[in-house]
This record gives sequence, structure tokens and C-alpha cells, in this order.
Amino acid sequence: MEIHSLTERQRSYFSSGKTLPVKTRLDALKALKAYIQKEEDSLKSALQEDLNKSGFESYLCEIGLILDELNYTIRSLTKWAKPRRVPTPLAQFPARSFLLHEPYGLTLILAPWNYPLLLCLDPLIGAVAAGNCAIIKPSEDAPAVSRALAKMIAAVFPPEWVTVAEGGRETSSALLDERFDFIFFTGGTSVGRIVMEKASAHLTPVLLELGGKSPVIVDKTADLPLTARRIAFGKLLNAGQTCVAPDYVLVDASVKEPLTALLQKEFAAMLGPDPLHNPDFVRIVNRHHFDRLCGLLEGETILYGGRSRADERSGWVEPTLVEGSAHCKLMQEEIFGPILPILPVQDLEEAIHFVNSREKPLALYLFTRDRSAENAVLSRCSFGGGCVNDTIIHLASHHMGFGGVGSSGMGSYHGERSFLAFSHEKSMVKKALWLDLPMRYFPFTTQKEKLVRFFLK
Repeated sequence: MEIHSLTERQRSYFSSGKTLPVKTRLDALKALKAYIQKEEDSLKSALQEDLNKSGFESYLCEIGLILDELNYTIRSLTKWAKPRRVPTPLAQFPARSFLLHEPYGLTLILAPWNYPLLLCLDPLIGAVAAGNCAIIKPSEDAPAVSRALAKMIAAVFPPEWVTVAEGGRETSSALLDERFDFIFFTGGTSVGRIVMEKASAHLTPVLLELGGKSPVIVDKTADLPLTARRIAFGKLLNAGQTCVAPDYVLVDASVKEPLTALLQKEFAAMLGPDPLHNPDFVRIVNRHHFDRLCGLLEGETILYGGRSRADERSGWVEPTLVEGSAHCKLMQEEIFGPILPILPVQDLEEAIHFVNSREKPLALYLFTRDRSAENAVLSRCSFGGGCVNDTIIHLASHHMGFGGVGSSGMGSYHGERSFLAFSHEKSMVKKALWLDLPMRYFPFTTQKEKLVRFFLK
């Protein structure tokens, strides 16, 4: 369907008010949940086809998280959608003040390829919960999931309520030329700038989930065996193709060698002696990204790993530790692969300075037993979110927003934050009719000013 006709159809449906009843929204979310549960195997097959994701990782990092978000939203939506009473200033007596949340209207969700199911459906849950219409643009780099999403959405929603616009960059460009009421984008910083620029033509609000080089800081008090295991977990998920994956390690020089040895041990324990043929290890999404990662390793001092294996589509890069430096190629861009530079620092102050001298990251991970070190890093380093003594898991909570800051993004979602992200908050005062204080009306007098001063001070 031609893009402009598509957006006009969605806008007309929203204007009908059919998306507004809370029961209608709940019924749609329940139908989406039922479809995912019924078609779990076919969704896993699509993820396996696109990225070689195992059934376990597909459920752990995509399907399970979506179902968890759906269950939480279904339980909570009636409460979220109710008017919220707030205090009324004495000067406005007698009156009642409250907040109403209304949907923006026609929303656009632009999703990436690395978690192609999760990062389409998680935002959609918020959009539908808030009462919006939505057009989803999946990534063309995950074609099997894109087809599965189109089939899913057509089975669950009327096409004028939610629809999938498949295609490549030309489809994304055409969509961004249209007027939307809200745009949700997950992807790289450079494309995020384009999305924001396009949105500015219509003063459309945006939520940008971007990326950046997420650091790991390991001080000399850290529990090194557990630190290595949890860093390896975060780096190996999706073969490092995760926006919050540990991107590099700043480790106290006194524990660099033992940490490096323990990381090697953990990589070997998790993927075996031949990770390039491990059936559960995710492939690099396409040949362009595979070649980019191989190019980043050229000329670098490799401490562990470094091998790769290509196939007709892309290939695999084994977990690789690199002797890093501030100016090496690996430190000039987000790696988005299973390569981890190790950079020694003399103390925590040097690590904090290093992080703060660069763009604000989407995530930061600190490993320490020292409470003062924890306080120093959390108070002085700006980043989207993160963990102390773990990696990745902060994004899997309904009770906290997930998002970036600065060049790593703007806005946050998950749980109630998703509902709020896709809603406009209207501030309302309902004034009583039985009393009308005259002090605000012309003509102004000294007595009226005394009353105003009594109420406003």
C-alpha cells in the first residue's frame, strides 16, 4: 500500500475513537499474547534463520521478555489509564486537579535487526496500551522475522489500527517524510540524528534508543572470577550484537592479567574449544558487519581468540580479547560484536576521567566491593543505566525505565514508562460552581492584592 495512503488510513481510524476504550486495548494485548504463545516455535525458527539464535536464547532475550512485558501491562493498564488526582493550590479553591493521559495518535516504530522481535513488540505494547495507532517498520536485515511480524500483526489487529510496513531504506525514508504524532526509533546514533531531523519538520516528539561504547570498570577489589563470568555473559549474548553489550574494559592494572586469564577461561567454558562451530552461537547478521569486525582486528594485539568463519550469508567471529588503547581502531566506534578491548588504568580516577572524556554511553558496568568507588562512579559518570557487579540485566525490569542520555538516546520505556512515553499528559482543573472568589477579576484593588499575596507567597 502506498505510504501516504497507509498513514491516512491509520489516522482516520484513530479519529474514530475505536482505540480509546481500555477494554479494547486490553483485548488486543491479550490477543497478541495468545498469538505469541501459540506461534512460539515459528517465531524461534525465524530468529534462528536470521541470526542463528538458539531456542533458549530466543526465549531468554526476546520471546520471554515480550510475554513478561505483556503480562505486566495487562495487569496494570486499568490503573495506569485512570485519571490521577493531584493537589490543588489553595488559590484555586474550590476545585479538583487531575491528570489525564491521552494517546498521541498515529505513531511510527522503527526497529533494528539485532533483537528484531523484542524491539518491535516492546514499543508496540506501550503504543497500544496508550491507545495509539501504529505503523511498524522492521529491519530488512532480519527478513524472516519481518515476515513473521507482518503475519502476526495482521492476525491480531485490524490493519488500520496496527500494520507492518516491510521494505528497505526507501520504505523508512518514505515513512519519515510523512507526518506522525510520535516516533520511536531504536538504532545507531547517525540514523537517530536523521530521524530527529525529519521529525522536526512537523515538531513530532521522538523517543530515541541509540547506542554508544558501554564501558566496564573493574577495580582491584572486584570478585574476579564472578566478574569474568558476568562480563562474558553480557558480551556473548547475541554475539555481542547488543546495544548495551560491554564494549570495552577499564581494569585496574594490578588485576589486568588475572582478569584476562579468567575471561579466556569463561569464554572457553561457555562456548567450548571451537566456538565458530558451536550451534548455539549467534552469527553476525550479514557479510557487511562480518567484514567490518574482521577489519577492526587487523593490526591489533590479540590476547585471545581472533579467528573467524564465513558462510554464504555472513559468518562467525569467535570471542576475542584485544590489548586496547585509547586510540586503537576498536575504540573509535561501537564494536557490536564479540570483541572486547582490555585497557589497563592506574586507578579509579583515571577510569572515571576516561569515561567522561567520551560521549555518554547507553550503559556502564562497575565491578567493585568498595562502596566509595561505587558512589564515585555513579555520581560522576553520566550514562543511560547499568549495573554494579553485573551486566545487561538492568533492562529487564518493569519498574525502571530503559533509555540513554546525550548521544546514546533520549526518553525511556518499559513497564509504565512505555505507557507514559506514548501518552500526552493533560493537566486539568475542574472548578466548582458554588463559590467564585472575586480577587482575580477587574477592577484590581488594594484589598484584592492583599488576598492574592495571602494565597501566593
